Amino acid sequence: MLLFVGRVHCYRIDPEMKSEPSQTALPLWTAIAAQISQLTRKTFIPENLSPVGGGCINRAFRIRHQDQQFFIKLNKTEHLAMFEVEAAGLEEIIRSASLRVPRPLCSGSGHGHAWLVLEFIDLQSRGDATALGNGLADMHRCTAEKFGWSRDNTIGSTPQQNTAESDWIAFWRQQRLGYQLNLAQRKGYTGLLQSLGEQLLSECQHFFTGYTPVPSLLHGDLWGGNYAFDAAGQPIIFDPAVYYGDREADLAMTELFGGFSADFYAAYQDAWPLQTGYASRKQLYNLYHILNHLNLFGAQYLRQAEIMIKKLLSELC
Repeated sequence: MLLFVGRVHCYRIDPEMKSEPSQTALPLWTAIAAQISQLTRKTFIPENLSPVGGGCINRAFRIRHQDQQFFIKLNKTEHLAMFEVEAAGLEEIIRSASLRVPRPLCSGSGHGHAWLVLEFIDLQSRGDATALGNGLADMHRCTAEKFGWSRDNTIGSTPQQNTAESDWIAFWRQQRLGYQLNLAQRKGYTGLLQSLGEQLLSECQHFFTGYTPVPSLLHGDLWGGNYAFDAAGQPIIFDPAVYYGDREADLAMTELFGGFSADFYAAYQDAWPLQTGYASRKQLYNLYHILNHLNLFGAQYLRQAEIMIKKLLSELC
């Protein structure tokens, strides 16, 4: 859930890291540089470090040496698996030959931190939105035999289950909405949210009358903060929560926090038109993300989740 920020501030690395805002130790960057050197077979010395702001889960930096530069994510050591599965998700999208993502180089841990090293792309806020719509349709045409994925991953920092399932409704009920509702209950969000949620879980199959989705490759966390453009104006997507699911789930999230451009939606619709009932199903899909925000960030999302469930139930009357 890293937000794009166009401007960074550069810091010269010194032995005591006094100018590096995270106050991490120089041995950490030396270990990361050694791993980069080993994999690229080219000496990499961490000469310049640029913190990239905007992230709410990880800390992010650009690290440079001469003509080489990389994007680094840092978190606590116990989050190494989260970085490893993120890299696997990026590789899954790369294999689809659709939209460009930052290519992962390596991940590792040491000196109290886990890290993920990615290709650095100079991201821009404007570019070819039509190419983004076409590319997403191309990615969604990459399908699997079952819903889910070969690995569990995370949505933000929340665990996301991806056990293979032939029945999409069962998958969504158990591994998406049901999981988030159970997590909310463990966090103390009981009462109305749970009673409404149980009713919705028991009735959600009615939103799929006459509609049978196929298992499409999804970004999984596709909001406005997780796409940008390169210097040539071509689209880039990043920070995925990959799995194979209903393509409408990706499209729904693009509308959750302000929406993408009209050119994006026109291009996607031309490439692969959405089916009748999407207007209702998108609320069902976006409820998953609002529940996740409730579980990650707190009670300010409780009322929104309850209102969404009430609206969905009203459509079944």
